[in-house]
Amino acid sequence: MSDADTRSRPVAVIAFGGNALLRPTDHGTQEEQFTLAWKATRWLYEIIHRGYELAIVHGNGPQVGNIMIQVEEAITKIPPQSLDVAVAQTQGSMGFMLANQLRNRFNEEQLEKEIAAVFTEVVVDREDPAFDNPTKPVGPYFTAYRANLLMQEEGWQMVEDPSRGWRKVVASPMPARILGNEYLRKMISDGVVVIAGGGGGVPVYQDVGGYYRGIEAVIDKDYVASILARDLEADLFIVLTNVPMVAENFGRPQQRWLRRLPVRRAREMLEANQFPPGSMGPKVRSAIQFVEVTGKDVLITDAEHLKSALERAAGTFIVADGDVETATLAQ
Repeated sequence: MSDADTRSRPVAVIAFGGNALLRPTDHGTQEEQFTLAWKATRWLYEIIHRGYELAIVHGNGPQVGNIMIQVEEAITKIPPQSLDVAVAQTQGSMGFMLANQLRNRFNEEQLEKEIAAVFTEVVVDREDPAFDNPTKPVGPYFTAYRANLLMQEEGWQMVEDPSRGWRKVVASPMPARILGNEYLRKMISDGVVVIAGGGGGVPVYQDVGGYYRGIEAVIDKDYVASILARDLEADLFIVLTNVPMVAENFGRPQQRWLRRLPVRRAREMLEANQFPPGSMGPKVRSAIQFVEVTGKDVLITDAEHLKSALERAAGTFIVADGDVETATLAQ
């Protein structure tokens, strides 16, 4: 008998980006991030209010980038830390902000419910082709002189943005499994709100001796959220983005908003390059992975439309079968 057979409430897993707590226009102060975390708890609470147990996976792009800037600025005073350690650091800081403000939201709503922010390691394959072709930019921009030193002395791989300078690139391998997922299942079954897989998890690989080692890489949080949703036997997987729905021919004259997208058609559109790798692509691919394994739905929408999307009046639902259904976006 699975956990899904014995629990009394359905389970939802939600994934959202680090920009939810640190927007490009912000100064990036702790106060700003706590304020944005408080705002985020409105829609997180809404999911719980609808009767779901909840697991949360957050991104960390802006936050880990800021840590790498701090590392570079303090390079002559403090030994540098690797990217995997920086990801772990953001799991702690962002997990605290979300858990703290979610607890305050529960107090305001007079809801008694525990919250756990869980340090999460995610196993990757050291032979993943992504390690032979690093493409994910991280951290600060450097002058050509500094970049050359780092490439020669540290073995960094870097790419140039002609208008901004040189930047480190790292691999973005596919996640294989989440370590400790059985404890995450137990917490969800006990009614605990779980914050896990922050920033896509801390990437680790298993060496020939069986030891787990951290490795510099960035794992896409949407793929990790999809694995977590499958591990938890979630009833609904929610992917928040910055648009209200998935669109066909996005940004073109023939654009169509999609309310319902069967997984077969989603795969066809993905293969036809309808969804860019750096934005909607991983979200749709992670949704396909979840639907094909579980047969359950994935909701893709933005925070503004989440409440009505939970009533199936907004957003895009990627489903196991059926026909494509289009929608008109209200102005």
